Order: sequence, then structure tokens, then C-alpha cells
Amino acid sequence: MTRIRRRYRARRGSRSRRHDGAGWLLLAVLAVIAAGIYGAARTAPRRRVARLEQATIPDTVEQALLPVGYARSGERLEDIRGIVIHYVGNPGTSAINNRNYFAQETTEVCAHFVVGLKGEVVQCLPLWERSVASNQRNRDTISIEVCHPDDSGKFREDTYAALVQLTAWLCRTADLTPEQVIRHYDVTGKECPRYFVRHPDAWTAFLEDVRTAL
Repeated sequence: MTRIRRRYRARRGSRSRRHDGAGWLLLAVLAVIAAGIYGAARTAPRRRVARLEQATIPDTVEQALLPVGYARSGERLEDIRGIVIHYVGNPGTSAINNRNYFAQETTEVCAHFVVGLKGEVVQCLPLWERSVASNQRNRDTISIEVCHPDDSGKFREDTYAALVQLTAWLCRTADLTPEQVIRHYDVTGKECPRYFVRHPDAWTAFLEDVRTAL
């Protein structure tokens, strides 16, 4: 009886050691998987921003990049998670007027693009750099300022059409959806762009037009 008990204890101890070994192996595999997922999550934002450097700017866009310094910091985006629509708040001014305002030594704001009264589009910053337009979302968004003829903030037809096409192109380029297109108002509560804040139905229609243009 004693020998039987000894053999039983020996077999049980052997099984326990095998189970312990399998458990540690499983934990090791899970740790490797977790490390891979964490590493991919950390590098994904940089990869998304890097893709913007490969983008081909449409021929309809006039590139007039601001000099580095003053409003343009030259800092890279941390990620690309959205597009923010603004209005210039200075009725009757053109796209190049606003671009030149951004370039002044005393100016502390700038956007990636300005869409003008005639539908012209001026690029002020590289896609992968931070703007100074959207407060805490400067770090992960592309900003578009839009010109308007009067205080209502409503855009002209040519301006609106160009804005739809530009926004749709940016969505395709940055792998974004219309749900990731927001107003400055959605970031800070500021009445910007005024017409889209005062007329939410017009904003909804704009997003649908962007979706159609994708």
C-alpha cells in the first residue's frame, strides 16, 4: 500500500510540473502577443502621418506654403484623426489675402488650406504639419479655412463646391470618413463656421455631399 501511494504521488507531481510548464508557456505567448499589439498601436499614428507625405496634391490647389516661424511651427502632427472646417470671419477677403495674413510676423494662427470666394484653394501648410487653428485638435487634424462674402458666413456656390471636393480628397488621402469631419464649433463651442453652426441642416447636407464625392 505504501509503494502504491508513493507511485501515485510521483505521477501526480509529474502531471503538476507539466501543467505548470504549460501555464508559463501560455503566459509567455500572451506576453509576446500583447507586446506586439502595444507596439503596433504606438507606431500606427506615425505611419498614418507619414502616409500624408506621399500624397499628390491636386492640380486645382495652389501651393503657397508659409515660411517656417511665427504661425507655422513646422511641428509634425501626432496623428491624423479628423478634418476641421472653419470660416475666416473676415467677409469679402480672398484665399490669398488670408494666406498672406497667416504669414505676418504678428499672426499666431494658420490653417492647412484656405478656400476662396471663387473656389480657389490655397495650401498654406504641408499636410503632415500642425496648424494653429483648432485648439486641442491641432495635434491630429487638418484644418480648412473658408472665405465668405458677408457676415452671415454662408459660402458662395463655387466656394462650397470646392470645399466639398477638397474635403472628400482629404478623406480619401488620410483614410477618414465624413463622420471625422467636424466644425471648429465641435471642438470649442465657438461659432465657427457661423453658417454651419446656425444651420445644422446645412452642415448635415454638407457631410452628405462629401460622402457622395468620395
